[in-house]
Amino acid sequence: MTSTPTKTLDEQVDILMSGAEYGDPQTKETMRRELRQRLVDAEKEGRPLRVYCGYDPRTADLHLGHTITMRKLRQFQEFGHDVTFLIGTFTSLIGDPSDKDKVRDQLTREQVEINARTYAEQAFKILDPSLTRIRRNDEWLSTLDFADIIRLASNFTVQQFLVRENFAKRLDAGQPIYLHEMFYGLMQGYDAVAQEADVQIGGQDQLFNILVAGRKLQEGMGQKPQIAIIMGESLPGTDGEIKMSKSLGNHIPLLSTPEDMFGKVMSIPDKAMLIYHKLVLGWAPDRLRELEQGLANGSIHPNNAKMSLAGEIVSIFHSPTAAQGAQKWWDEAHRGMGSGVPEDIPESVLTATEKVIDILRRLDMVASGAEAKRLMGQNGIRLNDQPVTDIAAVVSPDMLPAVLQVGKRKFVRLVKE
Repeated sequence: MTSTPTKTLDEQVDILMSGAEYGDPQTKETMRRELRQRLVDAEKEGRPLRVYCGYDPRTADLHLGHTITMRKLRQFQEFGHDVTFLIGTFTSLIGDPSDKDKVRDQLTREQVEINARTYAEQAFKILDPSLTRIRRNDEWLSTLDFADIIRLASNFTVQQFLVRENFAKRLDAGQPIYLHEMFYGLMQGYDAVAQEADVQIGGQDQLFNILVAGRKLQEGMGQKPQIAIIMGESLPGTDGEIKMSKSLGNHIPLLSTPEDMFGKVMSIPDKAMLIYHKLVLGWAPDRLRELEQGLANGSIHPNNAKMSLAGEIVSIFHSPTAAQGAQKWWDEAHRGMGSGVPEDIPESVLTATEKVIDILRRLDMVASGAEAKRLMGQNGIRLNDQPVTDIAAVVSPDMLPAVLQVGKRKFVRLVKE
């Protein structure tokens, strides 16, 4: 096993445990002690630690919030450990109920396969492709038969699941808890068994699945229980309040365009900048303090700090050149450094008079007619920089060329044939 020679064992443990939180100091100290001993044992055995984190393809895109656990995987890579990016192609069929107050819709295999297509590509935005093992948990979960499930389930009591906060709330509220939801923790526990995992990384919503289900099932199957590294902070979404989530629409996808990524970072409230610098850029405490003090005393303008943040994030997930282009686009569209319309916007040919709302739907600039109507009511749709508030408004060929705009980031130039 190769490791960074300049770091002592305790220094490595400090780095690998950084950011982990469990709700009580005793559990954190236990995990720290177990990690240290596991590193010692693995060194004696001449092997790296087997480390993984799972990502369920419930949707097609990962977002900035997922990169917190990816960065922890990257730290393990840098110390020479065996890292697996696990795609939950089987667990996603059920859907993790951990942070949900109601049952999740079940996906089909076809939906999961479509969603999972680009997960490896997205993972490599953070992880080293040459050092990353990509696996899918249908490799082992799809081969289990009913007798296997019964044997695995015999390691747990119903009470262990019902005391989980989200289940307890639903039980108190008289809301249904379906039996299949309990299988999720069982399946995630078996992921650890199948990989003989030394370490599993996850967010706070995974505390039960990793710390209880995974460790208990490994012990029941004769393995050493994995070390649970539960990241303590979650990245807020673009609203600056609630944990980033695609279902809430406050996420920043890793595969979004440079312009969209830049614009969404610029839309976050000023109060969220520090945690973005900490969790996405990995700034150390001293740099965060300098930024906080500069913002407080006025020596750093919030807008300048946010533009720098947006540029760095786009550089990481695209390139420095893309970041420069996104900055230019932002300046033209939002800061009065030009006409207010970016130079490089898509064009669409209009051959006959058409309703604005139909144009927007045809060009996928809105998800639905209802969304278009809502945006019109908020002056969020503009034609040649003038608000469109009438749902019956049209664009005719004699009005062309014309620029149609949705919100602050979506533009199209309508032209004649």
